[in-house]
Amino acid sequence: MSRRGAVRASQRGAVSLRWRGGWRAVGVPVLVAALLLGACGTPRSGVLGAAPTAPPHSTPPAGGPTSAPTPPSGPPPSPVATRTAPRPPAPTATATRRPDPVTIELWYVRNGLLVPTRRTRPATLTTSRLALTELAAGPTPAEAATGMVTLLPAGVEVTRITDGVATLGPVPSGNDPAERRRLREAQVVWTLTQFPTVRQVRFPGGAPVGRADYPDLLAPIVVTAPSVGERVTAPLTVTGTADVFEATVSIRVLDAAGREVATGFGTASCGSGCRGAYRLVVGWRTAREQHGTIEVYEVSPRDGARINTVAVPVILAPTGS
Repeated sequence: MSRRGAVRASQRGAVSLRWRGGWRAVGVPVLVAALLLGACGTPRSGVLGAAPTAPPHSTPPAGGPTSAPTPPSGPPPSPVATRTAPRPPAPTATATRRPDPVTIELWYVRNGLLVPTRRTRPATLTTSRLALTELAAGPTPAEAATGMVTLLPAGVEVTRITDGVATLGPVPSGNDPAERRRLREAQVVWTLTQFPTVRQVRFPGGAPVGRADYPDLLAPIVVTAPSVGERVTAPLTVTGTADVFEATVSIRVLDAAGREVATGFGTASCGSGCRGAYRLVVGWRTAREQHGTIEVYEVSPRDGARINTVAVPVILAPTGS
């Protein structure tokens, strides 16, 4: 058909279509039918699966069934392609934690009376065993230089603690006189009763005894802190117990040359016939670290002299350190 013939045909209600072999005239109804068939035919397909025939968020008609979206064709994507596998945790170094230190009080003997000192050791569940072991080990060279000794032999242990009473195993005594045995027992009693679980101690073949059974074995002034040989800084807190005139406790600090570099005084919670606790604070000034002495004493009501003096050798740290 010529081009002019095609125009005439279109004017008669026909439409010319370009087909594979050339132009062909078809009627309008045929064209409409072809378009409808193209719109209602099989949905387009691709590598991701069938294309949906309606928008993803379109509302289904009322009363009609809800159509689930057509799943994509083919196997799901591999997890390896979409997510990186977690790395194994890096090994961590586990350092062994040392137990916290514990400070225990030990009661030695000097001039026939009880004298306290302290030790700081790694914490343990068997603090009573630790205390008796340290008590039997005896004083340090610095403590021994002040006259401290121990009367407890090695190997004495607590066999059980029941209702606040610590029971001891056999305590070798030999042919010791009664006074020496009593001092040894007082050492053990005052050392073990520092722990809240122990109020009394039972020695083999005897009744339980406590601190109240040895009141005469304490000096008029007892210094519980600082300890012999301790390095101290100013201001220093000195603690202990005392049974002195009008409960007045005095203190002074001596440097390496024996010069008095500080003095002070305070009162115990009880005095003149009863024992009370005291707490004194004293300061001094020194430019270098040196040996020194803390002296705690009572002033005689008779002539003002220093009496019942307790001297504690220490290391005086420089002021401001």
